[in-house]
Amino acid sequence: MNQSPDSPASQKTKRLWLFGLFLFLILALFLLNLALGSVRIPLKDIWGILVGKEGVRESWVYIVQNSRLPRVLTAALAGIALSAAGLQMQTMFRNPLADPFILGINSGASLGVAIAILGSGFVGGLFLPALNLRGEFSLVLAASAGAGLVLALILLVGRWVQNPTTLLILGLMFGHATSAVVSLLVYFSAPERIQAYSIWSFGSFSGVNWTQLKVMSLVILAGVGLMALLPKGLNALLLGEDYARTMGLNVGLLRFTILLSASVLSGAVTAFCGPIGFIGVAVPHIARNLFKTSNHKILIPAIILIGAAVSMAASLIAQLPGSQLVLPINVVTSLFGAPFVVWVILKRKRGATSFNV
Repeated sequence: MNQSPDSPASQKTKRLWLFGLFLFLILALFLLNLALGSVRIPLKDIWGILVGKEGVRESWVYIVQNSRLPRVLTAALAGIALSAAGLQMQTMFRNPLADPFILGINSGASLGVAIAILGSGFVGGLFLPALNLRGEFSLVLAASAGAGLVLALILLVGRWVQNPTTLLILGLMFGHATSAVVSLLVYFSAPERIQAYSIWSFGSFSGVNWTQLKVMSLVILAGVGLMALLPKGLNALLLGEDYARTMGLNVGLLRFTILLSASVLSGAVTAFCGPIGFIGVAVPHIARNLFKTSNHKILIPAIILIGAAVSMAASLIAQLPGSQLVLPINVVTSLFGAPFVVWVILKRKRGATSFNV
């Protein structure tokens, strides 16, 4: 007997096929990111480099091992982190346009980097020497300090603010306040320092080396691991905090855990890669619409795969294979992400929603 397209067995089969498809897509994008760029490297040689085969050109080995491999792994991790943070924020605030940076974490990280790059010579000169911002982790430490400061404020306020909408507004105000300080630093800074800050603000997966990648992966693994403990609570929040309480959940602890996980994930990406937009907004919607569910037991693994694939695709496009030019990641994500967000808005205006359980 034929199964109905909407039957549970049919839906399960479709989802298994989708998981397999995205696994294949990730593998294909991984190999293409290693093979394509200003220098094209044959796939058979890519495989030889990965398995340590001798006889491959040394220049190709250097390009893959020290440039392309760290870049594509960084892109995958960033896509996973931003998608996971975006999913949690959209669920917690029950807002389809909430993104990982809605609480001002991105602005806090930007403030830290702005002080490090732009601050010397007037305000920053008073305390930057004490921070010893040198070496490969200089901007990472500065961004982490700024994001950590805003995170601490959000978590502190979150203990007393029970209304998610109020917390959302406060986060936006924190973001505006830190952005104002950044604008002030830009206004009084030398042109070459403004240019350096602007380059960082464009976002990039290329500036992360192997040492930084190890730290970044551990932080993101911790944030995703924390989220993996919350599918039941996230499902309950879709129906409101009152419903979650009737299920016996500690809503205050749940909100704190969500805020901590999302903030750590978004802060880590901003610290290592700069502010990356739209991935965190778009990927949860792609997952909901493809998998036809808002069940977080399915969405969490789905956004991990889709987030990695989308970010790796953006990295590949940004490299402009065959050209010496490299586009900023935010240019690529905005060109593809902005139309998607417009589509989400128009879809909701017609009464449709992807927040059904």
